[in-house]
Amino acid sequence: MRIANIDLGPKPVLLAPMEDVTDPAFRLMCKRFGADMVYTEFVSADALIRSVNKTAQKLNISEEERPVAIQIYGRDVDTMVEAAKIVEQAKPDVLDINFGCPVKRVAGKGAGAGMLQNIPLMLEITKAVVRAVNIPVTVKTRLGWDESHKVIVELAEQLQDCGIQALTIHGRTRAQMYTGEADWTLIGEVKHNPRMHIPIIGNGDITTPERAGECFDRYGVDAIMIGRASFGRPWIFKEVRHYLDTNEVLTDLSKEWKLDVLRQEVRDSVNLLDERRGILHVRRHLAASPLFKGIPNFKEMRIRMLRAETQEELFQLFEQIAPML
Repeated sequence: MRIANIDLGPKPVLLAPMEDVTDPAFRLMCKRFGADMVYTEFVSADALIRSVNKTAQKLNISEEERPVAIQIYGRDVDTMVEAAKIVEQAKPDVLDINFGCPVKRVAGKGAGAGMLQNIPLMLEITKAVVRAVNIPVTVKTRLGWDESHKVIVELAEQLQDCGIQALTIHGRTRAQMYTGEADWTLIGEVKHNPRMHIPIIGNGDITTPERAGECFDRYGVDAIMIGRASFGRPWIFKEVRHYLDTNEVLTDLSKEWKLDVLRQEVRDSVNLLDERRGILHVRRHLAASPLFKGIPNFKEMRIRMLRAETQEELFQLFEQIAPML
């Protein structure tokens, strides 16, 4: 599968852009485990053109994580164009436009998935951004605003006509947020539309290697994107890649090995930020990790992990957890 001149190989698996999750350390870890392309946290166009330091730092990418996409969101043409030009200077491989974030502080102000209520403006922004930069532009969006307005089949054609090089579809409406099940039938319908010729990337509820394989085989997508299932489980890319390449489930990743991966994730987060912010950042990954599911009476230990304030404190908890695995 190719995005413009970027060859991602057969059945690529991508790391989704996620706020407060896909920082450089986590992107590199997922890359090492087999993610074929990674995305930054989404970047506010408004904050970027105002030179907000914290936002500008999100543009920091490294050669080791390529190919890498920087994702932006906003709600007016001029701001998005100016932000796109700033992003281009950071030299990502791809510029992705977020028309899918459902959270109130974004969608409620008309950006992200809020654009699904103003399709003409969405298309105007997309055309303008494509014209403004010389790097491939892609879009990530949802099926529609709500159950009564699933517009993705027609919208996909319109976005393609704007000049985008690939389209990622999350199989939920904005109204669903992250609840219920992702509906892949419309993703498949977009992919099988004979008028579509750009790559279609499917996203939503890919939590197992078997489901990843099913999404390729059943819906015909060109690539899949994994988001929340990577929390506390960056090795999911290794599991999925192995399954897609061999049609066999990878069974030799021990629980001790996975715990070591989480230790490294803590170290990487601390090294990237500092101990206080690094621990705050990584705790949500640890709390969500499937590694700890099934351990009897684990609630108290999970609370202690969420309250840990130092690397040493977390690692001491890991030592107590290890015999329980």
